[in-house]
Amino acid sequence: MGARKKIAAEKRKEAAKNLYFAKLVGVPSSPRKMRYVVDMIRGMEVNKALGVLKFSNKKAAIDVEKLLRSAVANWEAKNDRKAEDGELYVSRVFVDEGVTWKRMRPAPQGRGYRIRKRSNHVTLFVDSKTNDDKE
Repeated sequence: MGARKKIAAEKRKEAAKNLYFAKLVGVPSSPRKMRYVVDMIRGMEVNKALGVLKFSNKKAAIDVEKLLRSAVANWEAKNDRKAEDGELYVSRVFVDEGVTWKRMRPAPQGRGYRIRKRSNHVTLFVDSKTNDDKE
């Protein structure tokens, strides 16, 4: 590895130490359905977001709730302490389109209808409110 790439890689590693996130890759639902759920919790405090997800009727809410708990656990692991109530909030969350499986469904008169089975990737960042006050 060249010196320039090594320096850039070290900068990325240092920047990643201050980010607390979790990724969910290859969720078998369409990105549009997942974005409805993600939009409900964007910018919320973590405990309130967990409550919203727990009582949501959407199937995607189960996956996002698990992802949010994972992001909080990542924050606790990097900071070597438990998160206090009201300390963490969902700073950024976004849904990207994953792979699409193409399938055919039999249709009348020898034709076939295309079926696209979509998937998505969710990335969720949490941050503490005290970090924003220092900057």
